Amino acid sequence: MSDTHQIHHNYDLSAHNTMALSCIADTAIILHDEAALPTLDLTSFFVLSGGSNVLLPSRLHTTVLLPRMMGIQTVSEDDKQIILSVKAGEDWYKLVTYCVHQGWYGLENLALIPGLAGAAPVQNIGAYGVQLEDVLVSVRAFDWQTRSFVTLSRDDCHFAYRHSIFKDNPERYLIVAIDICLHKDPTRYNSSYGDLHAYAQKLADEQARPITPIDVYQAVIAIRQSKLPDPKVLANCGSFFQNPIITTAQYNTLKEQYPTLPSYLVDDEHVKVPAGWLIDQAGLKGLGVAPILTHQKQALVLTNHAPQVATQANIKTAQTFIIDTVFDKFGIRLVREPVWVRENGRIGENQS
Repeated sequence: MSDTHQIHHNYDLSAHNTMALSCIADTAIILHDEAALPTLDLTSFFVLSGGSNVLLPSRLHTTVLLPRMMGIQTVSEDDKQIILSVKAGEDWYKLVTYCVHQGWYGLENLALIPGLAGAAPVQNIGAYGVQLEDVLVSVRAFDWQTRSFVTLSRDDCHFAYRHSIFKDNPERYLIVAIDICLHKDPTRYNSSYGDLHAYAQKLADEQARPITPIDVYQAVIAIRQSKLPDPKVLANCGSFFQNPIITTAQYNTLKEQYPTLPSYLVDDEHVKVPAGWLIDQAGLKGLGVAPILTHQKQALVLTNHAPQVATQANIKTAQTFIIDTVFDKFGIRLVREPVWVRENGRIGENQS
């Protein structure tokens, strides 16, 4: 044990993943200071952040790194905006709350997303029409290939929908901090997604004033809490499937058969449709293959029901059942969002 990190053997990770899957790691290193990274001699490793978007095996035969570096610092500031450097171990929801109450806006649509700041770029987290890339300036990471610290710009991160360079190279970078740019204009907000505007407008009307980013923040929290289970109460890893992007032609064909099918424009040739709606309309809300069931209030969320101890095999069975059922009905094949981790710490189900 040192001031910079702690090393544990046969470490129980069941409390470090929100799906509450039983998992024992051969070795776990809790990182308190990025200075520890150049001193570590690792042949293989797996980085586990807040555990809100991973599906762990029963045993991890590798070294698990848990970044817990803390701190929020101002990089630059003027009357219109502020750039913050946020360490990887900061709780994401607490960060959003802190910024909104400081009058620094841009993160409010991402309120109540579980996890830590260091994991946010990996998945390019997003909700209610906003993605991390909209506010991200750069990422500071330790590059295991060069064994040095590097700074990657937003463009360097190769962001796409729920994707980044960090997903393409899971063993190359360990994110130690992110820089984000937030604005100070209380009249600027994004409430165009789904039922968010109506809820934010209601909150503003109660105060007899125009909508502010704080209304959007409060509306996002209220809507998410009404639909999504708290992982501390009912184990889950949030949205389990990506919202599929389909061609406009396919959407128009489906719209004739299913007139209430929602969509969100991506470009002239593609639209995004809600995976939760597809699962719900396929008759699967509240169903699955026990102990893994879709949530009663939000079919997009898969939940782990006690008392049976769930495993990756249970996840795979329920996942396959839902994907096949939705495909048979709509001709759309859903894609899982959480990361599948193998026993050697590598990512993906079908790789050796």
